[in-house]
Amino acid sequence: MREDLLYFIWKHNKLPTENLRTGNGEPILVKALGTQNSLAGPDFFNAKVEIDGQLWAGNVEMHIKSSDWYVHHHETDENYNNVILHVVWEDDIAVFRKDGSQIPTLEVKRYVSGKLLEDYRNLMDNSRINFINCERDLKDVGPFLIDNWLHRLYIERLEHKSRLIIELLQTSKNDWEAVLFILLAKNFGSKVNGHYFLDRARQLDFSIVRKTINGPLQLEALLFGHFGLLIVEECSDSYYVQLQKEYDYLLRKFDMEESQSKPEFFGLRPMNFPTVRVSQLVNLYLKNHNLFSRLMESNSLESIYQVFEIGAGKYWEDHYTLGKASKKSTKKLSKKFIDLVVINTLVPIKFCYAKHTGRDWNDELISLMSELGREDNSIIKNFDKMGPKTQNALESQAKLELYTNYCVKNKCMQCVIGTQLLNRNT
Repeated sequence: MREDLLYFIWKHNKLPTENLRTGNGEPILVKALGTQNSLAGPDFFNAKVEIDGQLWAGNVEMHIKSSDWYVHHHETDENYNNVILHVVWEDDIAVFRKDGSQIPTLEVKRYVSGKLLEDYRNLMDNSRINFINCERDLKDVGPFLIDNWLHRLYIERLEHKSRLIIELLQTSKNDWEAVLFILLAKNFGSKVNGHYFLDRARQLDFSIVRKTINGPLQLEALLFGHFGLLIVEECSDSYYVQLQKEYDYLLRKFDMEESQSKPEFFGLRPMNFPTVRVSQLVNLYLKNHNLFSRLMESNSLESIYQVFEIGAGKYWEDHYTLGKASKKSTKKLSKKFIDLVVINTLVPIKFCYAKHTGRDWNDELISLMSELGREDNSIIKNFDKMGPKTQNALESQAKLELYTNYCVKNKCMQCVIGTQLLNRNT
């Protein structure tokens, strides 16, 4: 038994409308269920309940056992003084408010149908699943409901991604250009070096980037040095010597600390080597001095692709690492890589910027994500085996949110699909 089932029972009015009684035998008539609270405090606000002929307006709190009231120390918390009804699965002890008055208790296990409990247990029986709880029944849920739920889930995912952006804005004093740089650095680091690049980018004063952006060699030296790519043993390559000399000058000029760490190369394909990615990042800024403004003005996928139509520097046409020549190749950003940047950086920062400026870009962002191809990973493949095929990046991002924050955490009663399955026969 979990509290989320109690929330479901109350919210979806699964109790009989008559013959409900408190633990003391007083008749209960629920007039209004109230509004569920997802924050701290009682579980439902502004309910109306008639108890023994007296109408009460206030809040409802729920627990598995009545004694959980004391386990959670609600008796000393003023936020619970307005609780008018304690809804529990098992009434094992009398409960009192801070002022000493007893709170009426409704023990619901006497009133819940056996069919509802059986369906709930079947849904939550992890021993019978390979992927997620509802995998056997997902096909029974209508496409309209799933489609609407995925749109809501994608907005939730954007809200979650906004947390890092908001934190970066606070530390950068609302410097949107600096925040964009940090997020792009994380993306250009990919999975292996993403967190390292994020950490290093946060430690770089973006004003220094602004001061070096008109000098290609200076910007290259700054970023290659700051991201630890000039920590090379026994390299006499003239390009490396130039970068190191320029980086030493910048260290002194801007009173910076030299990088003592370096990114990973092991396990990466050559096109994802941090040397190549940093060179591409350099050229992105050399091509677009006001990158943030340009991206905020880019409303179509085609215009975004034009912004990111860049490659690595000339030196990297026949190199993957400093001082070691390789077969010549043009190292442009691939469409797949740009799509990931759009998904993980551009759309989230556009979402935050729209909220900051009071604009409504949700439809535009939804449309943009719907144009992008779906992501391809084991989670999406598993979802596709069970139900409608994933059509685009919006749906793949929404399903990742669903899996990560609902399925894995067994939050079926907070999921539209889970509640629909439990509602169908009860």
